[in-house]
Amino acid sequence: MRIHHLAFRTADLATLERFYKDTLGLAELRRDDGRSVWLGAEGAVVMLERRDASEPSVDAASMELVCFAIAPDAHRAVLARLTARGVAIEARTAYTLYFRDPDGRRVGVSSYPHALT
Repeated sequence: MRIHHLAFRTADLATLERFYKDTLGLAELRRDDGRSVWLGAEGAVVMLERRDASEPSVDAASMELVCFAIAPDAHRAVLARLTARGVAIEARTAYTLYFRDPDGRRVGVSSYPHALT
């Protein structure tokens, strides 16, 4: 089994789109009349969707995580891009950087060396 898609609901679609496209470098796959933007994440889709006013916002204290794979030699460039855009690094290990997206969702980028089959 593999991840097919992730759906992130947001009150500010434009800001969240800029973060995932410009800061993390995900490519746009599809756009739906201002209601959603689908981004490619190497075989999975990250769907950014406008949330209804009645839906709760992301709990900024949550430790739940979505983590994207990066190449081992990409850490320095990703850290520089995050820093240049004012994204605070919340934690780090030898392989992973942890930070929050504009909605407060915990995000990581990791080059942890494990084989997936």
